[in-house]
Amino acid sequence: MKISKLSIKLLRYITPLVVLPSLFLGGFTLTNVTSSTQKQAKLTVSRFVEQQQQKILNYIDIYQSTTKLLSTSPVLNEYLALRHLNSEEAELRRTALLNVFASYTEAYPDIFSINLVDRQGQSNAYLANNLNEPPKGYSFFNQVLSSNLRQQYFMIPTDNGTTNLYFVQQVYEGSSSTNQAALAGYVVVRVDPSIINYSILESPYDNALNLLLTGEGKILFSSAPLLNTQILQPQDVEQVHSLVDQEELTSINLPSINQLDMISYAVQLSDDYYYLSAIPKNLLYESGQAIKNLTALIVLLSIIALPILVLIVVKRFLIDPIELLGEASHRVGDGDLSVYLPNDNKDEVGKLFKDFNHMVKQIRDFQGELEDYKLHLEEKVDNRTFALERMNQQLETAFTQAEQANELKSRFLANMSHEIRTPLTAIIGFTEQLLSNRDTKCNQKHLETMLRNSKHLLELINNILDLSKIEAEKLAVECSEVEIQPLMEDVADIIMPMSEQKQLSFAIKYQFPIPKVLYSDATRLKQILIDICSNAVKFTEYGNVTIEVSYDESTEHFQFIVEDTGIGMSQGEISRVFKPFEQADSTITRRFGGTGLGLCIAKNLAQLLGGDVNVKSEQGVGSQFIVTIAGNYQASPVQMQYALAELQSKTNISQEFADIHVNARILLAEDNPDNQELIRLLLNAWGITPDIVDNGAKAVEKALVNDYQLILMDMQMPVMGGLEATQMLRHAAYDGPIIALTANVMKHDIEDYLQAGCDATLAKPIDREQLGKVLLKHLQIQAASDSKWDSLLKSEKFAQIAQNYNQKLPDYLTQLQQHYQHGDWESLRALAHSLKGSAGCFGFLNIHSAADQLEQMLRTSDENQWHYAMLSLTEAIKYTLKQQTSEAIDYSESRS
Repeated sequence: MKISKLSIKLLRYITPLVVLPSLFLGGFTLTNVTSSTQKQAKLTVSRFVEQQQQKILNYIDIYQSTTKLLSTSPVLNEYLALRHLNSEEAELRRTALLNVFASYTEAYPDIFSINLVDRQGQSNAYLANNLNEPPKGYSFFNQVLSSNLRQQYFMIPTDNGTTNLYFVQQVYEGSSSTNQAALAGYVVVRVDPSIINYSILESPYDNALNLLLTGEGKILFSSAPLLNTQILQPQDVEQVHSLVDQEELTSINLPSINQLDMISYAVQLSDDYYYLSAIPKNLLYESGQAIKNLTALIVLLSIIALPILVLIVVKRFLIDPIELLGEASHRVGDGDLSVYLPNDNKDEVGKLFKDFNHMVKQIRDFQGELEDYKLHLEEKVDNRTFALERMNQQLETAFTQAEQANELKSRFLANMSHEIRTPLTAIIGFTEQLLSNRDTKCNQKHLETMLRNSKHLLELINNILDLSKIEAEKLAVECSEVEIQPLMEDVADIIMPMSEQKQLSFAIKYQFPIPKVLYSDATRLKQILIDICSNAVKFTEYGNVTIEVSYDESTEHFQFIVEDTGIGMSQGEISRVFKPFEQADSTITRRFGGTGLGLCIAKNLAQLLGGDVNVKSEQGVGSQFIVTIAGNYQASPVQMQYALAELQSKTNISQEFADIHVNARILLAEDNPDNQELIRLLLNAWGITPDIVDNGAKAVEKALVNDYQLILMDMQMPVMGGLEATQMLRHAAYDGPIIALTANVMKHDIEDYLQAGCDATLAKPIDREQLGKVLLKHLQIQAASDSKWDSLLKSEKFAQIAQNYNQKLPDYLTQLQQHYQHGDWESLRALAHSLKGSAGCFGFLNIHSAADQLEQMLRTSDENQWHYAMLSLTEAIKYTLKQQTSEAIDYSESRS
């Protein structure tokens, strides 16, 4: 293989760049592997030893606590008071004490024997699970007599290679205080050191050696049973003590045990006992040595192979393409334009070859075009002239369309100006009339005119806002249950007066059977039907307007056909009727008015509700608008309706307030004085006088001081807004209803208010009917919930439930003891949690408190606290049962 000069130069530069970092990284890796292996070994062994140390100390603490608890037994104190008397009463007390010993051995299976000895070492009361006689003496008793400690424990090896664990507790006669009582003897508890044996046998590595030895070097427990009871040489003991002081994983050699080089870690238990874990050094660092060898091999291979691989890759992907490109360039320079480089690769070299081929092709094309220009220059000029003329025509068309769009914009602005100024003229004019002539008799009529024009102006603004939301794709629709017949009755209530005013007949026709309900947005569906029906009435001079309601089971769509006998439309007008800001023609605008937004919004809303709006019309005959809406049943059963149902008469809000006699304190938080006055007048009409504040901070202060049944909260106020005030009240445990007053009624705004703690939302401007419905709903709920709770606490049913709970307490006590004896801590914690809640509800506060303490203790790792908390709960239940029995006896005696 021929090697180019560029390849040799690259190899000369690449080799040191690859070899030197590889050597550095290899050395660094080897050093870190060794260090990491040692750190990992130390961490593993030290954690293991500390865990075993903690486990042994916890085990010792448990039985020290148990021995201390036994020494304070009332039965033991009674026996000590009578032990000098050779009487039947003393023997009975001794028997009772042995029963107490037996209960402890049953509760703690590791206890072999319990012995009460006097100060001379003589046994006064002894119980052993093997029924043996009490021992004549203890080898450690002289240490007990010479010590002032009230509690001690001893690990004593036996002849058979095992070790016994003894716990000794001083017992005082009379008061528990050593200043006032005399030492009566000792309680000696012998325990099977099962946990210590298990801890010794556990190991983080195979072939590891674990020892528990005394300060003199005597081995008490060993993972190698043959070493039990052996004694280390003094120099070995000194090494162990030094290892404890260092708190490091250290290499030592213990000739007393074996001649191996061991890595050891040791800790000191309480008193003069030591725990030692030793692992053979070759075993501990075996994995690290393998990693070091593998790393060295990888580094060596990298130094040899990487430069060769880099050279091969660079030659294939860079040097060879450069040589090929140089050869092709030379050929193009000689005039050979048939050169073509392969460009199968998608990388930069492939792009370079592609650009080179494109350049050669461009040269060939330019040469061909040059020849064509020479031969067909006049034809080229004619074609270019024709293209310029066509471009001029396109520019003229675009200019014409721009002028039409500008004209449409001007016509829309003029139309909107007319539509908005018309109601404003009436509102401003009649307001000035009322202000200047306050005693006029036409005030009621003028006010009605102002209200009608205000609602019309609000409708215009809502239409513009709805269209903006639709075009921005931010208009959200809901999906809830909508009853068909009440919906159509609401539409009829609005359209009927408009029809009667123009002397038109209006009717709703149902094509039964139809479903009783559909799942859609009631507000938007009603808006669609009202807009289309209003148009039908507006463009009909005589005749009738009808709505036909039907249901297509195959598509699960409702169909609402609005038909009129109005002026109708041509095909050209039909094509423009659903476009925004457009009407059939300018004469329609002058004759009937309107913004041209209603049908556009209706069609978009219908599409959002899973349907559409279509139209059929004939000029001079009438129009027919077909509205389809999805039922959204989603495989749920459809309840069909075969005839009109009898609807309940609509109630008057004021009458409902008068009937229920609402006497509620309401707080109104609103910063606008005009809105304050308006809402106050509305509430006064229903017999309610609200307290009024003008910011959220005052609302919080008032609500926390006074007892309000309901709060009306404006969302945008100075100092503190309604959202922050609501959150603060909910955090302060105010649980009354809070109603949000806001002009921001977008779906995400309402969700924010509800999430902050509001119970409902009222949109501005305030609608009197909606305000009344919200007040009735929440004030009645509040009153009903208070009365129901009071009656429930006084009912016989509640008394019966409480009695049933009392009868279950013995069963709960049995379950607690079973879970504790079996060590089922999760079930014990769950039962304590259940008792905490139920006992508090029925008035057993002692059980409630003890159960809460047990549940909290079981979440910790302190098993001593588990024992005390368990005893507290069982004693609380026993005390409650005893109290109930006494009350039952007293009741029976009083009855007799």
